[in-house]
Amino acid sequence: MQPIDEWLRKLLLLPPAASSMARPIDRLHFSVISVTMLGATLLVLMGGYYCVRYRRRRPRGPSETRPAAPTPPLWAELGLVGFLFTLFVAWWAVGFKQYIGLAQAPRDALDVYVTAKQWMWKFSYPDGSQTIDELFVPVGRPVRLILTSRDVIHSLYVPSFRLKQDAVPGRYTSLWFTATALGRQPIYCAEYCGTDHSRMSGSVVVLSAEDYSRWLAQPGTRRAGEGNAGTRDAELRTEGERVAARHGCLRCHTVDGSPHLGPSFAGLYGADIPLANAEHVTADVAYLTESMMDPALKVHAGFEPVMPSYAGYLNPPEVSALVEFIKSLKDVPGQSAREHGVPAASAVTLPPPAGSIGRPPGEPLALPSEPGHASEQGFAAPGRELMPLPRAPRETLEQKLGDGGAP
Repeated sequence: MQPIDEWLRKLLLLPPAASSMARPIDRLHFSVISVTMLGATLLVLMGGYYCVRYRRRRPRGPSETRPAAPTPPLWAELGLVGFLFTLFVAWWAVGFKQYIGLAQAPRDALDVYVTAKQWMWKFSYPDGSQTIDELFVPVGRPVRLILTSRDVIHSLYVPSFRLKQDAVPGRYTSLWFTATALGRQPIYCAEYCGTDHSRMSGSVVVLSAEDYSRWLAQPGTRRAGEGNAGTRDAELRTEGERVAARHGCLRCHTVDGSPHLGPSFAGLYGADIPLANAEHVTADVAYLTESMMDPALKVHAGFEPVMPSYAGYLNPPEVSALVEFIKSLKDVPGQSAREHGVPAASAVTLPPPAGSIGRPPGEPLALPSEPGHASEQGFAAPGRELMPLPRAPRETLEQKLGDGGAP
């Protein structure tokens, strides 16, 4: 099978397969291409045959009639239709299975946050290190990319991995892969994003486990004082707990499953979350990240939509640490608001982000007992004063990095 795959790959001018999903995707692609090309060839041959067999050779007299073309039996027509329908369903089933596999990353996947910007890619790793236009990953380990965009829609495309995912402003999408070959694989933007769209490229640098560890240990790549992978994970969880306390997350979210103003972090990761619109979603990395950046998009059923957005305020390493902290509580029994009947009206003290415009630190945020609405300015309810929500600071990413304009 593999020699045929390689022959078809060269025939179709495809790059080498360098990820765990590349070959299954190629085989589906090859089967669709082969059957459609074979069907098109048969139609051309049949059309040519009928053109020659039933062409008019001389002028037809008054009493002459055109010879009738043979009519295929009904069973043959039904058999052909049934075969094509079965083939379509089989392709759909295989493609859907691959789609589900790509949507569900392994639990031990390495999370990397990807920020697209005209016209470059920025990669932020869990330990706080960052790279521009170069994604460093270890071979043989699942890697999950959590993508967003700062300006327009971009699309991260790695041809040798056979993977492509849009990066949408204000939204978080995810993509995962396991690199199977060492070396450098090109990255392209597959969505037109402006005048320099064709120059928005990068590369995935796939290293061995030893080389990846050495790369992490380089000065400026990771923070000093970090030990092995287990130690780094423990420190990341500890940092996530500090982030949660520093930014007021623990004032609304508990860690022991007890009911409060927001969903408890206990047992949250990986759980099936009922939403206010009667839909359900799995609390994975993408959902948790999206809930921090756009909490009003998917509101947990039974809770008021009073959480402010932290887009532009939490940096990617802080988000990664906070998610890792929530992951560490996945085995703690959790409890929902509806199970314990959280009161519809209460007050909580939320410190606004530094540099924000809104209420002074320590002023309580009143939660209304009747339905209200959220806006950019705050949360309003009938008969209540509009309470301003914290705003993200206007410090640009260029100022944070100090690299002369690189995000």
